[in-house]
Amino acid sequence: MQDFLATQTAQIPVVEFLINLALAALLSVFLGLLYVRYGTALSNRRAFARNFVLLGMTTMVIITVVKSSLALSLGLVGALSIVRFRAAIKEPEELAFLFLVIAVGLGLGADQRLITLASVGVISLAIVARAMPTRREALRNLHVTISTPDPGEARLSSVVETLKKHCGDLSLSRFDEAGDVFEASFRVDVRDYAALERATTELRNLDGSLRVTFLDYEGLGG
Repeated sequence: MQDFLATQTAQIPVVEFLINLALAALLSVFLGLLYVRYGTALSNRRAFARNFVLLGMTTMVIITVVKSSLALSLGLVGALSIVRFRAAIKEPEELAFLFLVIAVGLGLGADQRLITLASVGVISLAIVARAMPTRREALRNLHVTISTPDPGEARLSSVVETLKKHCGDLSLSRFDEAGDVFEASFRVDVRDYAALERATTELRNLDGSLRVTFLDYEGLGG
């Protein structure tokens, strides 16, 4: 068995290895740009996407080296049983893109260039197609915060009625009222910018001291 394992190491073609390594880097960069443009995670997508190149190239190198030797393959199984990967993956979308980058490294490490390129192309089209409807609805899932240090005539009921006139899918996220402090947070859908302006104007008409803040979390990562 020792002789069999010792003779199973194959020579890796340097030119093909460099070609696969370059393709892994290019595809990882492409997936990073795709994630920044069409991702919906609330975290900083640009910072997260910078890890794609290193992850894709490292995976490709590991698979290329391991497939050349049965002994290395068995050693990798033992190493993975010891090493534990602990990362703060906050959203399923981040994990999905990490698996996609790892799949690119696996495919190129196995010399399956055509299959890998075709898979990335089809999956990229699916990602773009999935994002198209949400891109047309530019004012979906806005977070609105209404606050004032001097409530005066401002009441939660009047604020809610005003928002209902111009916004859809209204839900209260937070409400604080103590003494001279009034603050309410909502998640709303707004039809267009004109409706957004009308809602802001009417809210300020309730009380001149009201401060209205609209925040789009989907755009923070870009």
